[in-house]
Amino acid sequence: MNKTFKIYAVIFIVMMLILALLEVNKKETTDWRKNFDPNEKSPFGLFVFSNEAKDLFKNKLKEIEQTPYEYYNQKKGAHNIIVIEHDIDRESWKKILEQVSAGSDAMLMVSNIPKEISDSIGFYDSDISFEEENVLKLTDKKYQNDFIQLDKFPSGRGFSYIKPQAEILGKTVEKKNTDQANFIKVQFGKGTIYAHSEPLFLTNYYLLKPGNVKYAQDVFSYLPDRETLWFVESKSKVSRFFMRFVLSNPALKYAWWTFLGGLILFIFFNAKRKQRIVPVIEPLRNTSVDFVKSIGNLYLQEGDFHDMMAKKAQYFLNKVRMDLLIDTQNIDEEFAKKLQMKTGKPIEKINEAISLIKRAQDPYASVMKEDLEKINKLLDEILK
Repeated sequence: MNKTFKIYAVIFIVMMLILALLEVNKKETTDWRKNFDPNEKSPFGLFVFSNEAKDLFKNKLKEIEQTPYEYYNQKKGAHNIIVIEHDIDRESWKKILEQVSAGSDAMLMVSNIPKEISDSIGFYDSDISFEEENVLKLTDKKYQNDFIQLDKFPSGRGFSYIKPQAEILGKTVEKKNTDQANFIKVQFGKGTIYAHSEPLFLTNYYLLKPGNVKYAQDVFSYLPDRETLWFVESKSKVSRFFMRFVLSNPALKYAWWTFLGGLILFIFFNAKRKQRIVPVIEPLRNTSVDFVKSIGNLYLQEGDFHDMMAKKAQYFLNKVRMDLLIDTQNIDEEFAKKLQMKTGKPIEKINEAISLIKRAQDPYASVMKEDLEKINKLLDEILK
């Protein structure tokens, strides 16, 4: 057994031990999001209702994945319409109202309806309760024993205003507050609209509790016995990614990531072992700096401070002409003013620099090492 194989074996065993520990210590988490999805088995999905609805509506229920705007492209006879917490566009809402006006009945179980639609029907919906628990109860005496208690995340939605012609069919009952309407019946043209502001009672969590199914049956009993259309989200929105089954299963997902990790390690170590030695090529040295240093040292050794000072002054004036666009033919008071305006440096410093420049340009002037250091520092400060 060679050394590389031993390394692979140790890494693989360590990874498997880590995954095993994660799997053992993993806690199952419950998804409490209100998705209202007919295919979801999470607490607030509609999987139970979707399966029981066929018997509830005597096999006259059809799930429609199209939007109402797309579906109602031709005339259709009187029927029932169900909408359960479904995000519908305004044009589709108008199509539903047209069908109701022509003689259909609609059961709208939506906590938030667009204002222009609710105005047309004759109500305003809003938050009527902020309690952690609500009790939903019907007003009809024959249903007085059929109620449902919402003990998990009730929306607290209801109707803050209802037009006088509307009939209140259900209320939200609380201990400390007065009863608030949450289920109403409104005549609209030749048909009827039933609006319920708390669709949560149709979710898996509540329908699986003993006795709660009766309340749901009572609510839907207001619809006549005829063809019923339930508008749902399109199933085509489900991901078609070829790995979706593997990634949706925790065990297969861990196996997949372990395989990928092992493959990456194998490629890494295998490539490292077989890679040819790359020769080290020293980059070409930049000798410009060394050249400048050599020339500088030569001038210093020769002691020709006057020549170095003249070259510094010449370099400075060239920079002033090129960068600051100032004429340097006459180094006078006008030149000093322009240089002061362009650089923002004190006029005293500029005058001192001009004095040193003139001294450097004078071939008979006596120049010391201190003068060279001074002009070098001063001119660099002005051009900063």
